[in-house]
Amino acid sequence: MLATAAIVIALDHLTKWLVTSHIPLGNQVPATNQIVNIHYIQNSGAAFGLFPQFTYFYVVVAVIVAGYILAFGPRMGGGLLRLLAFGCVLGGAISDGADRVLFGHVTDFIDFHFWPVFNVADIAIVGGMLVIVVQLGFGGGPPERPPAERP
Repeated sequence: MLATAAIVIALDHLTKWLVTSHIPLGNQVPATNQIVNIHYIQNSGAAFGLFPQFTYFYVVVAVIVAGYILAFGPRMGGGLLRLLAFGCVLGGAISDGADRVLFGHVTDFIDFHFWPVFNVADIAIVGGMLVIVVQLGFGGGPPERPPAERP
């Protein structure tokens, strides 16, 4: 879980560094297939740029999510896949949270034209949460307590 989080943080910051050092803010670089562009923007809001005035609230949420995953993630069961998913969510939360503390915004740059611009940390958070939700929905949740232990 921690190794996955570290990889997500490293990839997220590497890609953000590449974008910020090679593309002027607000500019776009079209990909050869035109399905996706690299579009450098700074997002001080939540998902989709909503509520930029709550930047530090998002930092608090990231700290709570990271703390919860560190404290309870490994104990929730679900095997290696769930640990990898928790690592993705943890890494994404830490990476974007650190950017908000250090810079007051996150760098977003992946633009599919039909969806708001996002970054690697966003992919990790959403992908990790999807895996966790699907696993919980298909019987991968915590084991049931025996009938004698139920209240």
